[in-house]
Amino acid sequence: MSKKIVLTGGGSAGHVTPNLALIPGLQAHDIEVHYIGTQDGIEHTLVHGVPYHVIEAGKMRRYASAKNITDIFKIIKGYGQAKKILRSLQPDIVFAKGGFVSVPVAWAAAKLNIPVILHESDYTPGLANRLCMKKAQTVCLSFDTREAAGGKGVLTGSPIRSGLLTGSRTAGLKKLGFSGDKPVLLIMGGSLGAQAVNDAVDADIEELTSRYSIVHLRGKGKLNPTLDGKADYRQFEYIEEGLNDIFAAADLALSRSGANAIFEFLALRLPALLVPLPLSASRGDQILNADYFKKRGYAEVIAQEDLTPETLLSALCELEAHREELIGNMSRSVEADGTNNVLTIILKSIGVK
Repeated sequence: MSKKIVLTGGGSAGHVTPNLALIPGLQAHDIEVHYIGTQDGIEHTLVHGVPYHVIEAGKMRRYASAKNITDIFKIIKGYGQAKKILRSLQPDIVFAKGGFVSVPVAWAAAKLNIPVILHESDYTPGLANRLCMKKAQTVCLSFDTREAAGGKGVLTGSPIRSGLLTGSRTAGLKKLGFSGDKPVLLIMGGSLGAQAVNDAVDADIEELTSRYSIVHLRGKGKLNPTLDGKADYRQFEYIEEGLNDIFAAADLALSRSGANAIFEFLALRLPALLVPLPLSASRGDQILNADYFKKRGYAEVIAQEDLTPETLLSALCELEAHREELIGNMSRSVEADGTNNVLTIILKSIGVK
């Protein structure tokens, strides 16, 4: 009789795509996979090919809001729905990736004595994962912060979609129309883009394109029509199809330091200059992520407040000068094979060899 797992996580792509990365490996071991998410969350649009079960999920905010009261009832309802689904499915294990949909699922699983494995992508856990930690038997960590996981932490890195590792540099260069004579610089700021990065690049575009062939993922609604047709510069809002080939063509990256992106760079051995989201626009997780990668020798870092056309070019030149050293450090990294590391823990927990 095959084993059964329930995956959960949502609210943002970062709480879903690591789960999707695990599905092929789980299915290869004849494990039946189910997903619990919300009706209106991004997880509902991203999860395909496995049974999807809907529950309510409330959000606990760190600030005063009337929605905190109404969302308590959503959480209670979601807990009851999750318990009913889990009783029906009788899974061997629940794997929770974070986001508030995972809270009622993890709590319901613990109540039903179903083992829970948690995964935390960032250097410091978000509120949802902090609420789930007491219910988990194991906490998989992208960063080596095991002291924060109460003795349950295991350093694994983050699961990465295997397709990203199968790109062709030749196909990527052809898609972009680049000769390959210059280093290819990949610039990305997440699905919404990074306006501060875009502005610094635009202000120094002549100097940058004299040194690099640039593929720039600017974010939704952030294309710059004045740069259309510019030599050695290609801009897109985002790329879904053929992103693996674009990654394979890239020699360097300039990016925000969201956990998913930087662990993709690590798995690909792609040296990156990271520009973390500042404290004024975040809880500081990207700053901690970037500092960790800098200390490990996987990336270089520049603060957004220090970003100017001059400092950007200087930092990219420094990155290029240390490229081989960074690649060597990444090739020796324990965290680079996050998908296999997490799968190994899941399989061992349910007795699959």
